Amino acid sequence: MPSPASRVTAWVRWVDIENPFSYVAPPSRTPTASGAASRPRTSGDLAVAIELLCRKIGMTRIFDDKGEAIPVTVLEAGPNFVIQKKTDETDGYTALQLGFAERRRKGVTKPQLGRFDKAKVAPQRYLHESRISAEDAAGYEVGQEIKADVFSSGQRVDVVGTSKGRGTAGVVKRHHFRIKKFTHGTHEGFRLPGSIGPGTYPGHVIKGLRMAGRMGNEQVTVRNLEVVRVDAEKNLLLVRGAVPGANDGLVRVRPAIA
Repeated sequence: MPSPASRVTAWVRWVDIENPFSYVAPPSRTPTASGAASRPRTSGDLAVAIELLCRKIGMTRIFDDKGEAIPVTVLEAGPNFVIQKKTDETDGYTALQLGFAERRRKGVTKPQLGRFDKAKVAPQRYLHESRISAEDAAGYEVGQEIKADVFSSGQRVDVVGTSKGRGTAGVVKRHHFRIKKFTHGTHEGFRLPGSIGPGTYPGHVIKGLRMAGRMGNEQVTVRNLEVVRVDAEKNLLLVRGAVPGANDGLVRVRPAIA
């Protein structure tokens, strides 16, 4: 824990000693070698190793060596196929375009068929672009098949999916409001939200107020799930815990950010 003197010194750097009530702008960030201003690194700056498209099969349980039950979600992890490689020279960034779930050629447009034929891959139902580093992209080629064995048992992953749609829901179901008492003068408004703001000032509903509305059908990310088992032959991932979305839904699995 920093000493009081160091905390005062850090605070004084932003204050004009002669006029302590005036604001002094903080010093500008020094540019890095690439020309960008230096700043703390966030998760958006990190290029994950690979992000696979998977199909959620459902939940079950398995037993460990001690006989304890482990709830797991079974994911069909591919195979994914590399449809296109994007590089800094041609596109300004590095990424892999992956395809998942083979479909009939009859339902695909000719421009899309040309892309699949160029990659020598059967038409795929889903396409997704995975941002990776140039070093990782060098290990993949167009048309390459990527299976579940890119992950390993014990690895931590992030799973991105679409939550189940619940339609229009009230505040009790959507925001977990408490139901009013069934006595002491309450009549019909047992599940109503109550007051939504003062009438005189500001005279309007404040933005972001929790009210009834559409619930679910949103992108949800569950982080740091453990890969319990990998079945390379059947392309299955067994992930500890629940995964957003309904069975047969599309999810994306990527290595967790440490």
